[in-house]
Amino acid sequence: MPTVLSRKRQSRRSNRRPAAQTAVRRFRSKAAARRFVWDRLAKEGLAAFPFPPQGRIPNFVGAREAAERLFEIEPWKSAKRIKVNPDAPQRPVRELALRLGITVFIPTPRLRGGFKKLDPARIPAERIREAAGLSSGAAWAEDVALENLPHMDAIVCGSVAVTKGGKRCGKGEGYSDLEYAILRELGHPPVPVGTTVHDSQIVGDFPRDLADLPLSMIVTPSRTLRVRKPFPAPAGLDWTRLTEEQLQAMPLLRKLKKGG
Repeated sequence: MPTVLSRKRQSRRSNRRPAAQTAVRRFRSKAAARRFVWDRLAKEGLAAFPFPPQGRIPNFVGAREAAERLFEIEPWKSAKRIKVNPDAPQRPVRELALRLGITVFIPTPRLRGGFKKLDPARIPAERIREAAGLSSGAAWAEDVALENLPHMDAIVCGSVAVTKGGKRCGKGEGYSDLEYAILRELGHPPVPVGTTVHDSQIVGDFPRDLADLPLSMIVTPSRTLRVRKPFPAPAGLDWTRLTEEQLQAMPLLRKLKKGG
């Protein structure tokens, strides 16, 4: 494994606090699961900046260790191109990917600006951490037209709550699901989807929608959980679920609906 991932890893892991226990609670709604996880992260001191964790994809203690674990697993380990969400807990994922020479594609917040590309060949090593940040990375990000988006080797999404069986809920706005469906609408093949979360974000169960993206890997600071039977991948966008407001706010959706 490259030095960038292995350096001080053992000391970090040996000094880390014991993993929080997985919650076995089952929830009747995603909203209830979100509230439980957000409150638990805050109450137990497991959330990291930005605060509070509520209302966002929450950053968590040990996010970098989880990112390091992710890149020990195929296909992330040997990927050339991955899509990663722009949220704070996945900043270490973006940084480590760039250090490994992986081109990173990032959806802009709320998809208003489409997708951006971070090309590690264009970024000096001493500026990679800066480039991995959402605002600080703007200087290094290139716009990518929908028709120029390459097929990804893997995807990394942020999550609020997940289950060992591969269910996932975000903050409730559906953008990760929408981004995955856009790639499928463009004719991209389904690829493995992983998420990095704290152990305390794993719960017993909650409902799942057919449009939800299918998790195949859950990585925490202390362990790696491979989903045995990932849910089927959506074939594309379900236009009946999209409102006129969403179409107006996201030009790329209007372009797709018009057929190019």
